[in-house]
Amino acid sequence: MNVSLAVLIVSSLLSFITAPAMAKPNIVLILADDMGWSDIGAYGGEIETPNLDLLAQEGLRFTRFYNNTKCNPSRASLLTGLYSHQSGFGYVDLDLGLPAYRGFLNDHCVTAAEVLSPAGYATLMTGKWHLGDAPEHWPHQRGFDRFWGVPSGGGFYYNSGLVHHPDRFIVENDERIKINDQEYITDTFTDHALRFIDEAVTETKKPFFLYLAYNAPHYPLQAKPDDIAKYAGRYDVGWDVVRTRRFARQKEMGLVPSGASLSPRDPNSKAWDDLSEDQRQELAHRMEVYAAQIDSMDQNIGRLIAKLKELGQAEDTLILFLSDNGAESSGGLGGFDRSLPDAPLGTGRSYASFGLGWANASNTPFRKFKGHDHEGGIITPLIAHWPSGISARGELRHQVGHVIDLMPTLVEIGSATYPTEYKGQSVQPLEGRSLVPALTGPDSPQDRTLFWAFWPDSAVRSGNWKLVRSGARSPWELYDLSSDIDEEHDLAAEHPDRVKTLSSEWGAWARRVGAELVDPRKKASN
Repeated sequence: MNVSLAVLIVSSLLSFITAPAMAKPNIVLILADDMGWSDIGAYGGEIETPNLDLLAQEGLRFTRFYNNTKCNPSRASLLTGLYSHQSGFGYVDLDLGLPAYRGFLNDHCVTAAEVLSPAGYATLMTGKWHLGDAPEHWPHQRGFDRFWGVPSGGGFYYNSGLVHHPDRFIVENDERIKINDQEYITDTFTDHALRFIDEAVTETKKPFFLYLAYNAPHYPLQAKPDDIAKYAGRYDVGWDVVRTRRFARQKEMGLVPSGASLSPRDPNSKAWDDLSEDQRQELAHRMEVYAAQIDSMDQNIGRLIAKLKELGQAEDTLILFLSDNGAESSGGLGGFDRSLPDAPLGTGRSYASFGLGWANASNTPFRKFKGHDHEGGIITPLIAHWPSGISARGELRHQVGHVIDLMPTLVEIGSATYPTEYKGQSVQPLEGRSLVPALTGPDSPQDRTLFWAFWPDSAVRSGNWKLVRSGARSPWELYDLSSDIDEEHDLAAEHPDRVKTLSSEWGAWARRVGAELVDPRKKASN
């Protein structure tokens, strides 16, 4: 070997050895509120969501990913990697004095922000928190460097809408602030998210973790006039036609098995053609406003993508998008309307929901709704987009996942360390599994057992078998989800041993996490 070649080889080796480690990727976690599985184009919907659809085309979609069927428990699990009861959120934001039912994140869990911050991340959040109303439980006290949003629930899109929720307010970090009447909150959440990203990239020069928690499309139905007008007349065909069309597209996309069937119309719904003409007009308009809320969210996700490109961060940013639960059926068939007098539907002083009939379509092809442990309540879209980290483009992942899997995923991607102790308190071990193998490799479905308990429902899924009940004392139903994704054929009578085994496993889990078979609403009133 000649001298010059040897020098070149040594120089190259030294360059490789001394090169800086690959920069940590940015992470953006986007959460929709009360959005059904089929509401976006990438999951068969007709609502125009080109930005989310593009993320799906350039990334991955999960077809069997689960949440906790209700806002607070889902948010608790996705930020902690624990079952919600372990973090203090077995129900909603009620403090029942029981370890699993405190209504705020306890001291024996850590948030993704508390884990990623020591790993060098700027931790940012905008949107709806809903994990503890008192100031000591707000995001800034749980690891987020920057927060702009609502500490409690949503329930409004315009400042004028706060008339319906006088107890709610907006906070920047720890200070209460006001917004003007012209602002639409979906836009404003995004405005501040973009500001925080800009600061992280250009000023602090850190990789960032952004948790962007929209309150769309949760009721009330409030949207910008131009977005509503865009959908004029589109839902005159009614929910039966919409369900059928969505299901057909889901089959074409491979989102559901080719032999799957569409669940029957919910027994509390009605055939669209059996409604009066006035009812059809009113309910079609409600769906137009609901669609406009999702359309606006997608437009804002497009703004976020554009900002990442502008800052040169798009290639190495992992974007995850999901919903906290299935669509909401509040108000029965046609929804409720608690608007102020003479407040047109869609404006800030209106206050209405789109009802059970449309929620049934939003959750196509599944049964039930938010608050239930049947598939319609607990299954969520999950889109993962990361150009430099995910080589697959437009592929599906059919393995079973759960919001408890997000924390271990972020820990691995962020090269962070999940602690055994934090601020002098022991920290419970993670319950979830990292999704990194699914993101970076081929689809590899694995058997696993997952549990749910949200009063009064309960469920356990083990492999393809799912045991579920719609009341704490109701009989268990058993379904084989490999051939019955819509939970039509109850096999409990045919497989009593399997029912016994799975119910025993659920009972052992419930005792371990403190899930009590009592009505938390009654305990709260005692």
